Parts: sequence; C-alpha cells; structure tokens
Amino acid sequence: MASGGTELMRLFVPQSPFVRLLGVRIEELTDDEAALRLPWRPELATVEDMVHGGAIAALADMTVMAAAWCGRELPGELRGVTASLAMEFLQPARAEDLIGRGRPLRRGATLTACEVDIVTASGTHVAKALANYKVG
Repeated sequence: MASGGTELMRLFVPQSPFVRLLGVRIEELTDDEAALRLPWRPELATVEDMVHGGAIAALADMTVMAAAWCGRELPGELRGVTASLAMEFLQPARAEDLIGRGRPLRRGATLTACEVDIVTASGTHVAKALANYKVG
C-alpha cells in the first residue's frame, strides 16, 4: 500500500488500462508537480501528422489526476474524479511526443484546482488546461 499520494501515482499510473492504451509514461512526479509523456504514434493523428485534440485532452486529464494526488495524504477511500476540465488549444501538435506538466493551484479538503501545460518534446506550448479534481 502506498504511504502518500505521490507514491500512489507511481504505482497507479502504469497500471491504469486507459493510460496503458495510450502509452502514457511518467516523466516526473514530485509533491508539487506531475509530468507525463504521451509518445507520438500515427494512431493518435486526426489528419496527416496532427495529434487529435482528444488525445491531448486525455493527456491533460491524466496529468491533472496525477498532480491532484501528488503531495496529498491518502484519504480513507482511494477514489477520485475530474470535476471539471477546460482546454485551450494554442497550436497544432505534430508527430512529436507530448508532455503534460501539471501543478496544483489550490488544495481544498477534497477538491484540488490544477493547471496543466501541454508541450512538445522540443518545448513548443500546444495547449493549456484548468481543472478541478476531487479526491476521496
């Protein structure tokens, strides 16, 4: 059993069926930030080499989950859900790995407000998300 939220995410993320389906990997987890990588593959394209917005939003949602749990004491019940997610797509992502970097902005007793920046592996900012995630 994990001793805290950061350790829980280290165990949970690689085991999640949807995370595995997309091939998302942990880049870094700290008590203050979560970074997840979505490896590029042609099945994620919407047209030619452009990454589908739904894949980008899924990476943002997974990153929000990890950021909300990291640094948190474990509640009595290990459950969580995204309460809201707002996406801003800034420019197309093309044929390159994407990295979601998420940070908690405010932690309440159960609700955590987070922000996520989605960047390409070469550093181009392609999307931003604001979300609320409920833990417990």
